[in-house]
Amino acid sequence: MAKWGEGDPRWIVEERADATNVNNWHWTERDATGWSTDKLKELLMGVRVEGEQGVCEVTAVDTLDGEASINNRKGKLIFFYEWNIKATWTGTTKSGIKYKGSIEVPNLSDENDMEDLDISVALGKDEPLTPLADLMKKDGEKKIRIALGSYITHLKSEFTQGMILPSANGMPSQKQQQQTAPKVKPDKSQTGSSTSASSTAATGVKIPTCKFSLKDNFRTAPEELYRVFLHPEMVRAFTHADAVVENHRGGKFRLLDGNVSGEFMDLVQDEKIVMKWRFKTWPCEHYATVTLTLKDKGDETELHLDARGVPTNEEDRTKEGWLRYYFQAIKQTFGFGAQLY
Repeated sequence: MAKWGEGDPRWIVEERADATNVNNWHWTERDATGWSTDKLKELLMGVRVEGEQGVCEVTAVDTLDGEASINNRKGKLIFFYEWNIKATWTGTTKSGIKYKGSIEVPNLSDENDMEDLDISVALGKDEPLTPLADLMKKDGEKKIRIALGSYITHLKSEFTQGMILPSANGMPSQKQQQQTAPKVKPDKSQTGSSTSASSTAATGVKIPTCKFSLKDNFRTAPEELYRVFLHPEMVRAFTHADAVVENHRGGKFRLLDGNVSGEFMDLVQDEKIVMKWRFKTWPCEHYATVTLTLKDKGDETELHLDARGVPTNEEDRTKEGWLRYYFQAIKQTFGFGAQLY
């Protein structure tokens, strides 16, 4: 049985010879500093938390020292960003008394994971003690981390439009696919599966099928992860290939040079995606039913995948493909990294 890393054509777009420096696409660079400054201010100024003690919100972004840029090296996008951020928060009690404090983020960088980000929230030097400081340190810090994670998401989706340029034959090569999506072996302790009754394809041949489930956490809000699966530009970003995505109930999708296709059967905003899903090499008109359920866990989203009707002899490849070309590729592309459990 061929392994994904050895070039199984069902997931990987076929490798093609690239012409030398077609349209100068082997190296392009885009300065994202100005855009990032505006986006960071927009996201941070939207941070607001409320509790029994009152309301706390970011009222000023005082310092944004740093830079950001994106390089396209032979079809692979490489992100550089490094920021030192200082901001002011204001708390207001239920009786209308106001307090001020500071926020400092010294290490927002492509070299650090979001979970390792240092976020310092403090009450102003001359301010009297108030429970609002605890509210901001606990709940406010979580909202700040989500806002900064959202900045990385936007940087890797919105700002990169037009940077993933085609090769001479129109698509990234197999080598580029392997560079941007690390191989992940399915862990039997982390997945569940069982064999079910055979289904009959359009050819009239009975196919033994199975069902399995996967679960993973993503460091982002449910609404952001929901968009990743349905927004055409975001799908193109994490698959590094052309994609057709009709993001409505009954809409069709076609990914990875047509190796994956299907139809959205049901969409529940920010909560659930149900789809008919198939490999190109499966028996004609045979589809599995894949359900993605998103659960808000505060500073991350828990994603449950349930697949039914998968041909039994395709179970391992299908699991590994979802782990590698969806889960890990999404984390790497948009910075939603969290360990599989």
